[in-house]
Amino acid sequence: MGKKRILFVDDEAGILDGLKRMLRKFHNAWEMEFALSGKEALKRFEEAPFDVIVTDMRMPGMDGAELLKEVAERYPETIRIVLSGYSDLDTVMRVVTTAHRYLPKPCDAETLKNLIEQAGVLRRTIHDERVRRIVSRLESIPSVPSVYARVVEVLQKSQVSLQEIGKVISEDIGMTAKILQLVNSAFFGLRREVTSVSQAVSLLGLETIRALVLMVGIFKTFNPKRIPGFDMEGLRAHMLRVAKYAADFAVFSGASKMEGDASYLSGLLHDVGKLVLATAMPGELSEIMRRFQGESRPLFEIEREILGTTHAEIGAYLMGAWGLPDGVVSAIAFHHCPSQGGETRPGPLLFTHVANALAHARIEGERVEINAMDMDQSYIEALGMKERFTTWKEERGIFLVKGDQGEA
Repeated sequence: MGKKRILFVDDEAGILDGLKRMLRKFHNAWEMEFALSGKEALKRFEEAPFDVIVTDMRMPGMDGAELLKEVAERYPETIRIVLSGYSDLDTVMRVVTTAHRYLPKPCDAETLKNLIEQAGVLRRTIHDERVRRIVSRLESIPSVPSVYARVVEVLQKSQVSLQEIGKVISEDIGMTAKILQLVNSAFFGLRREVTSVSQAVSLLGLETIRALVLMVGIFKTFNPKRIPGFDMEGLRAHMLRVAKYAADFAVFSGASKMEGDASYLSGLLHDVGKLVLATAMPGELSEIMRRFQGESRPLFEIEREILGTTHAEIGAYLMGAWGLPDGVVSAIAFHHCPSQGGETRPGPLLFTHVANALAHARIEGERVEINAMDMDQSYIEALGMKERFTTWKEERGIFLVKGDQGEA
């Protein structure tokens, strides 16, 4: 793979000169260009697209928000980063649907390097350029109509607590993902990752949440009737079950509260790629569901044949682009095949993988039976978790049985 192409845009020549000096040590890995205006930036794109664009917000003529909107439309594969000295609510609202990441000025070289390197990793997650373009164009993930209606109802009350709002939002996958994208951005100056929805809502505050839901309108509902065989309410219920099981196994295993929150979030978002497919590629998903219903094979195998990728990789690509914590992104990407994730200690990936198998289990009377084909027992043993897992599942009446189809 060649050098990553990165375009920096700022109307102040001194800022660009400072970036050139600061980033000079990365010239062997990056091909960097610099533009003094939005119009100049678009001309550079016409000559050759970029992997990453890093732009200031306040510029004369075409400002950063307008520039990113144009880039999102014309070059959706490009990872879009805002580097700005302004973090007021109006600034955030203007770029919430077009920027993948947000960084404050001044920004140190290592932070910027890490962000850009992550963009390179994301591009390798999905090899098909068409799929990358479609996924990168998404501004938000659709909400379940019933949950969205409840959120609007709660927000329109004259007296409402952030705890009540957080509880309702945590039941919706799309709103959870977008709100965590915002709160984990550097605009809010936090020094640690946030994986708890209730904490995210508390940090953003009532004004921001109301603006996102009622004014900006980034949360849109989805009509599940468009895709035969796709049950959005059923998928949401499954993802909530996985989230609860993952957090339960994490707590049982002695994980910290932060890791328990991350495991819950990983479980909640593990199948977010299916919602992405339903939103951005309904025709392909219809064909996938048709074949899945007629064939005794895992869904992800059929996805790979049709798309060249899977819902796990698609979900991880978008959540990674949105800046969700790496551990959560890894759990989403490898929840079917955890041994490929490179994790060497128990964490959200392990807990999500086990929880997903449990959520796909059969219930026979009082017995809950996991299909052994859905679980990588060698991975559990390699992390030294076999005994703890055995105790946990037996306490919950879970038994392994042989099977041959695998999970959806």
